[in-house]
Amino acid sequence: MTQPQPETRFFMRTYDETLGLLTAAREYFTYAYPAAERALSDAARMRASCESMRITARLSQVMAWLLAQRAAFAGEISRVEAASEKFSLGAPDVCLLDTDETVPGLPERLRDLLARSRQLYIRVSRLDEMNRRAVSGAAPA
Repeated sequence: MTQPQPETRFFMRTYDETLGLLTAAREYFTYAYPAAERALSDAARMRASCESMRITARLSQVMAWLLAQRAAFAGEISRVEAASEKFSLGAPDVCLLDTDETVPGLPERLRDLLARSRQLYIRVSRLDEMNRRAVSGAAPA
């Protein structure tokens, strides 16, 4: 049996991490967040709602990008297509916005998900850029 290529192993770790974070976010928003939300002030509830959507946007963008890369690894689409604008990591204006996860009043678990999803998005954004450069043959910046 052949060993997976290093790129594939790295990709699978990132994919597994994203899936784990998606699962953690789903469980939090389904089970824990409703109780935590009731204890928030109106302003904090509005902020928490906006930040919840930011987490969802980040994780959706990352998973979509990873699925395109997975399709390229499987030979379902070309590496060039996977690196195209069509499959690029989107919504940077929302996903990279530097929100302060330490804002008092936001539930601790929500702040943790914000920080982890932002770190993941930034890392995958770098991978997206590296992948585009590799496919286009451009030198790294």
